[in-house]
Amino acid sequence: MASKLLKLRTLSTMALICRRSPFAFIIPSTATTTATRASPSVTSVRCLVTADSPVSKPVVTASPLERLRQRQMRDAAKAATRIQPAVKETTKEAPQLPLSFQGLGLDPELMMAVKELGLAEPTEVQALGIPAVVAGESVVIASHTGSGKTLAYMLPIVQALRRDEVESGKATRPRRPRAVVLCPTRELAEQVFHVAKSICHHARFRAAMVGGGTRMKPQEDSLNTAVDLVVATPGRLLMHVEEGNMAYGDLKYVVLDEADTMFDKGFGVEVRKFLGPLRNRSKQPDGDFQTILVTATITKAVQKLLDEEFPGIKHVHTSTLHKAVSSAHHDFVRLTGTENKLEALLQASFIPMFVLEPSLAKGRRVMVFCNTLGSCRAVDHFLSERGTSSVNYHGAVPAEERVENLKKFKGEDGADSIPALVCTDLAARGLDLVVDHVINFDFPLNPIDYLHRTGRTARMGAKGKVTSLVTKRDQTLASQLEESMRKGETLEGLTSSRERLEALKRKEIEEKRKEKAKKMSHDSSRGPKSSRWEVGKSKVGSLQGTRGKARTASTPTTRVGSSSRVARSPSKKSVGLSLKRR
Repeated sequence: MASKLLKLRTLSTMALICRRSPFAFIIPSTATTTATRASPSVTSVRCLVTADSPVSKPVVTASPLERLRQRQMRDAAKAATRIQPAVKETTKEAPQLPLSFQGLGLDPELMMAVKELGLAEPTEVQALGIPAVVAGESVVIASHTGSGKTLAYMLPIVQALRRDEVESGKATRPRRPRAVVLCPTRELAEQVFHVAKSICHHARFRAAMVGGGTRMKPQEDSLNTAVDLVVATPGRLLMHVEEGNMAYGDLKYVVLDEADTMFDKGFGVEVRKFLGPLRNRSKQPDGDFQTILVTATITKAVQKLLDEEFPGIKHVHTSTLHKAVSSAHHDFVRLTGTENKLEALLQASFIPMFVLEPSLAKGRRVMVFCNTLGSCRAVDHFLSERGTSSVNYHGAVPAEERVENLKKFKGEDGADSIPALVCTDLAARGLDLVVDHVINFDFPLNPIDYLHRTGRTARMGAKGKVTSLVTKRDQTLASQLEESMRKGETLEGLTSSRERLEALKRKEIEEKRKEKAKKMSHDSSRGPKSSRWEVGKSKVGSLQGTRGKARTASTPTTRVGSSSRVARSPSKKSVGLSLKRR
């Protein structure tokens, strides 16, 4: 009877647990009976504790296989929680850029122009800049030289001009352009104008160029016809505005190419004068205009200036900004000081490489950068003596001659190209040249100039070479540039040894001035005795010509009673006056 009661109790307990736990399993009844008979105190049920179990849960063990499965599930859940935030953060920091121009929202007519230019996919600055300009935002587009910044603003502006024309139904009017591109030099203006003309045929709009160095009449005639876009230099455009050849009525898009040069090299006054009427008009309803600033370098000072001039402007910077172009090979040839730099420019036995001659022998175009006009003339004369043809590009060359020299260097107009261009930093910005080799005959004074010079080669992903002759005083900046390029860091924060030396000299002069002022203040506060002595010395110096007074000043007075010896001996002048009176 007792065994029957025990069997019934065991079966009821098993049924209750199986109903509550999905992981419970039951030993067959025959085995249970045998186990019960063998040892009535052993329980034959194993179960996992579930969420709906009562508070007073019995301690139940799981099988080894089940424990292994649970541990794997827990480890997988923890791994998922660790990986998921990292994936989200990576996606946020590195957004996917469009891999084709179709993904940038360009119209079909502009896509035909892009195809005719032979462009397969947009560069980074184009993938970032075109959507920002299409959205109607005022932006600062900053990217390294040769990255395709001109198309990054020209394509969306032309598209905006076409759409505005369709929406408003107004035709283009003479002397009233709707877009203006300002460039610091005539050469850069010509390059931008050529890019605009390459898009004109498909987009059906008209562009004109206004620059210095040429006559006003042909430019006036081009402005008197219907024109959509004007590419100009600031000074000449202001002259046409003052003479009434251009009006602001329909102007809606303004581009400042090489904006850092505009405000850093003396064009700031002219740019502000040109933007003045537009800013006044923007205060009225529907009078706003869009501003696009384009630059290859932007220091902290320039960025602060642009933010003050254009409040709320958006910055679009690429990942290659202020970095040396990776597709160019950079060589630093260090000179010990006993070599002749001009000889090193061509070839020298003490340098384990040839600098200029191999490039010329292979028919490559070479730019030789100098810091001064004297260096340019010396290099040009040296090359001509060695039978190497070269042209000059610096401030002493007239504008028209500079244009002709560039044409000779490029080999335009059917003439044989001249392989070498000797220039200053005037040629370091804005020129779209096909250059195979850049040589720094004089090492640049700062890293920004180095970036602009080396940006003349390896443009748009092409290969290039940069060779720099480094003297003793250029070692500091050259070493910093090498280290930063090796680490892939930006270069704008580096300083040269010359800049440091000038800073130390200014600091030394300031300390000497402060020390001198401190000494003078200390001498003036020594007391009345020293001041009386100084006054006495000055009186002696001023009375050298009068014998009696000099003797009186130089002879110390010895008191005898209440009077002095000097007081009792009258001068000859006083005796003579008394005799005359008598």
